Amino acid sequence: MADKNVNMLDSLFHQKAVFVHMGGSWGKEQELNVIKSGGIWYKKADIFEVSVNIIDNTAILLNRITLLAVVGGNEVTNPFEVTEVYVLQIVSGS
Repeated sequence: MADKNVNMLDSLFHQKAVFVHMGGSWGKEQELNVIKSGGIWYKKADIFEVSVNIIDNTAILLNRITLLAVVGGNEVTNPFEVTEVYVLQIVSGS
């Protein structure tokens, strides 16, 4: 995200991914557009604490971070609790 490489991020983000921000939430396409346009530039994240809870085929990660970003042309630093949810999907071969 710091490199604004939306082509790589497009392949990493699930089509149904949801991105939650202080001002709202939106899907993959809008998040990629925000990154590409520079609306939010995620410059650096310092991670302080990580916990993982696995339930069946789902992993829930909680991360305490300090995020350095440029938002609306202003550089800001904020502490966050970031939640990530991963679901194991088995894709059969073709």
